[in-house]
Amino acid sequence: MSAESVSTPSTDPEPAAGPEPTGSDFATCDLYDADESLQSLSLQLLNLGGRARFTGPIRTISCHRDNGLVKELLNSPGAGAVLVVDGAGSLDSALLGDMIAASAIENGWAGVVIHGAVRDREQLAEMDLGVRALGSNPRKSVKDGLGEVDVPVQFGGVTFVPGATLWSDADGVLVTPA
Repeated sequence: MSAESVSTPSTDPEPAAGPEPTGSDFATCDLYDADESLQSLSLQLLNLGGRARFTGPIRTISCHRDNGLVKELLNSPGAGAVLVVDGAGSLDSALLGDMIAASAIENGWAGVVIHGAVRDREQLAEMDLGVRALGSNPRKSVKDGLGEVDVPVQFGGVTFVPGATLWSDADGVLVTPA
């Protein structure tokens, strides 16, 4: 028997467990199966951005028909974060459009989840940004800057706490426990 055909047991250590899924390397179904303590958003939001799968640490805004704080925050460094906007479910005016979304991309935001409306749907669909929202309305909102930033917000059976992690794909939205 030649030395080439003799097999020896491997002394290589077992591969380390992979990192927590990031970027586009996850499926919400698999994440939930592995950890049923994750919060699952029961509200069915439309997937309106050009990035269908996104994840990141949560930042929040609570506002109503006023996107001044949304514009201000998305014009600041995002470092891969996801902005969750509680617009009280209002479809009366849009809280995000293509110009603010372009700023979000330039500033490194991963996505925006809006309990309310957006506008410029065709343009948003072409942009490298995750966008989930209830629907759209061409009416722009006021920009008075009224609302609150980085406070816990709740909708769809989920409490979104700043700093928690959000994952979004075609199957839905998951969030680490509050």
